[in-house]
Amino acid sequence: MSGRDDSETIYSNGGRELPRVIVDSYGEDVRTKEGYFGELVSNSAFKKLVADLRDQLSEGAGDPIENEPSELTRRRIDKLLKEGDAASAGVILSVIEQFAQNISQVARSLFRLKAWRDVKRIVVGGGFRDSRVGELAIGRANILVREFNETVEMLPIRHDPDEAGILGAAQLAPLKLLKNCDHMLGVDIGGSNFRCGLIALKREEDKNLAKAEIVGHQIWRHADTEITLDASMERLAEMLRASLKHGEKQGLTIAPLIGVGVPGTVLEDGGLEGGVLNLPGDWKSPAFNLPSRIRQMFPDIGDQPTQVVMHNDAVVQGLSEAPFMRDVEKWAILTIGTGLGNAVFRNK
Repeated sequence: MSGRDDSETIYSNGGRELPRVIVDSYGEDVRTKEGYFGELVSNSAFKKLVADLRDQLSEGAGDPIENEPSELTRRRIDKLLKEGDAASAGVILSVIEQFAQNISQVARSLFRLKAWRDVKRIVVGGGFRDSRVGELAIGRANILVREFNETVEMLPIRHDPDEAGILGAAQLAPLKLLKNCDHMLGVDIGGSNFRCGLIALKREEDKNLAKAEIVGHQIWRHADTEITLDASMERLAEMLRASLKHGEKQGLTIAPLIGVGVPGTVLEDGGLEGGVLNLPGDWKSPAFNLPSRIRQMFPDIGDQPTQVVMHNDAVVQGLSEAPFMRDVEKWAILTIGTGLGNAVFRNK
């Protein structure tokens, strides 16, 4: 390995100025009196609220869902809310209210930061959004946020979170690299899963890529396995090959470009700082550079040298909303999943 040498890339990773927007801020983690953002708003934070409330109820009149497992999945929580009796649903609604309060508290703290001033819309993505419970918590948080800032709207991200983190990669792409191509590869590296797929750009239907969609989607969950960094790269290579093979079978024209979203702070040379503790192996090692590793695995796409552009995963997921944010000057994203991500965008 050559370390953090990304000199072959013709543009910067983690850039603030992107083709269609300016990234004013990302990855903020301000400590409130209740704790850091990720301790208040994340999948594990929601589960802890459920467990804490059940413990309190057990010491009193009793836990209405005592026959349920100690740790509930979001799918099971959704079912209890929809099909459970009134007492069971009441437990879930109580947790939704507290979690919405936490989201509102995080938003209030973010709005104290200079970069967040004048934000008019917040989209909420991440795996938590992909549930009825998540939608209700976001809806309730929207009401709470408007109590302290009536000009702000909070709403769920429009795309499936599994796809939004890939779709946004198209907004990282210099337009000249998409010339004469109708598809490009996107990669979403998350704290629990790796995802990749081909982005059908559909520029003939909308030049801002509002009609873009994912084909050849691949997903691998790494959170439940012990695996080395090299082994995870081999698995990523298998996923990318599968997506490329899908494109080749369909006769698609694929750009020589791979857009990547990854946790943490992304340095211009492709190095990473912070936010990578949940990834397999040492992603902050000076000997590891993800864009360089991807180019080594895929030196060419078609007959052109492969280029790789990388940014923070919350930024990339937020960029999937860029075509739909032309009516506001400044907007933001919160991603609720293994941790809490955030980013602020300003339209050009």
